[in-house]
Amino acid sequence: MPSPSPHAAEDPRHTRQAWSVLIVSTLAFTVCFMVWMMFGVIGIPIKKMLNLNATEFGLLTAMPVLTGSLVRVPLGIWTDKYGGRIVMAVLLALTVPAIWVMGYATQYWHFLVIGLFVGLAGGAFSVGTPYVARWFPKNRQGTAMGVYGAGNSGAAVNKFVAPVILVAFGWQAVPHVYAAIMLGTLVVFWVFSYSDPSHLVPSNVKFTDQLKALKDPRVLKYCQYYSIVFGGYVALALWMVQYYVGEYGLDIRVAALLAACFSLPGGVLRAIGGVLSDKYGAHSVTWWVLWVSWICLFLLSYPQTDFTVLTVDGPKVFHIGLNVYVFTALMAVLGVAWAFGKASVFKYISDDYPGNIGTISGIVGLAGGMGGFILPIMFGALMDWTGVRSSAFMLMYGVVWVSLIWMYFTEVRRTDVMDH
Repeated sequence: MPSPSPHAAEDPRHTRQAWSVLIVSTLAFTVCFMVWMMFGVIGIPIKKMLNLNATEFGLLTAMPVLTGSLVRVPLGIWTDKYGGRIVMAVLLALTVPAIWVMGYATQYWHFLVIGLFVGLAGGAFSVGTPYVARWFPKNRQGTAMGVYGAGNSGAAVNKFVAPVILVAFGWQAVPHVYAAIMLGTLVVFWVFSYSDPSHLVPSNVKFTDQLKALKDPRVLKYCQYYSIVFGGYVALALWMVQYYVGEYGLDIRVAALLAACFSLPGGVLRAIGGVLSDKYGAHSVTWWVLWVSWICLFLLSYPQTDFTVLTVDGPKVFHIGLNVYVFTALMAVLGVAWAFGKASVFKYISDDYPGNIGTISGIVGLAGGMGGFILPIMFGALMDWTGVRSSAFMLMYGVVWVSLIWMYFTEVRRTDVMDH
């Protein structure tokens, strides 16, 4: 990755362009993420209309996540080769017709197929990350990527916007409004973004060379971390609205608002995670993130339970379970932890692989996205199988265990966590 030359870093025109690129790229990513998470809200009336079970609902919400993940690696490579501006613009343009057509779908397979095309929007992450990072000097890259990554909060924007449109005009209006927003974003992005030829990576790099990175055990480990902090985030952002509706019997608007308590900090605070990672190092931040996740998921896993104790006065029934306030508070803490974790994993990448940040972030992003694809389907299958809603959190708790053990043996035993 060519580092900006010393005079370029201080050139006010270059600095202005860098900030302009960062702002419009973050806007584009927020809108992409909002579209990508659309089924988390409109999936609920569609589920009722088509009479889907939990597994089918999980598959419906996960479809866009699949393509959004699979295109990440090629998009990261094309960004290195052709520049982020053109790749992002083409990506935004391609999603508009797919989003619009969604409003006319009537059968389950229609939604699955259109979902695959809408999912392209999810690939925006691996375009913007290298595109934005190259405009900033090395010591500011963690922060810049963190700000860009805050576009994840599109998941929360979706929860504010979609239920309002849905209740007022029916679910079919949501894709039409979103298509218009996407088109507007494309125009704004094109007008206010720039390209710098010096950021392009020589095109003699072959696709196969870049995929060799998967043999690196560190890359696999970062994939595992990211499948929790990003994959888990995407999965729960899609799953939470219907969880609230089912578990606590809430109205879709209230459910979406409470679900946003998880997805909003999970996006916005990513920038702070970038700053913390620049300051304390990727390892310390990730280690704390995993422990906080472990505690939250342990508490969230506990199902609503009634148990009977035989006392001298006869049987007494006790109820244990999280009420909606405690549940929402724990989800918010989990959202904050994962926001920091998403930034810290990318700090690992920019520290360890400065030369091919686009490729490695594409591969790790792919792993995170695949987590976001597989988890909702597993959540649905577990719920159909056990009948226990909190089984989703039990699954995530197990996944966090794996990461903690892996991190302990590969990193902690060699370093002192508090050495900062």
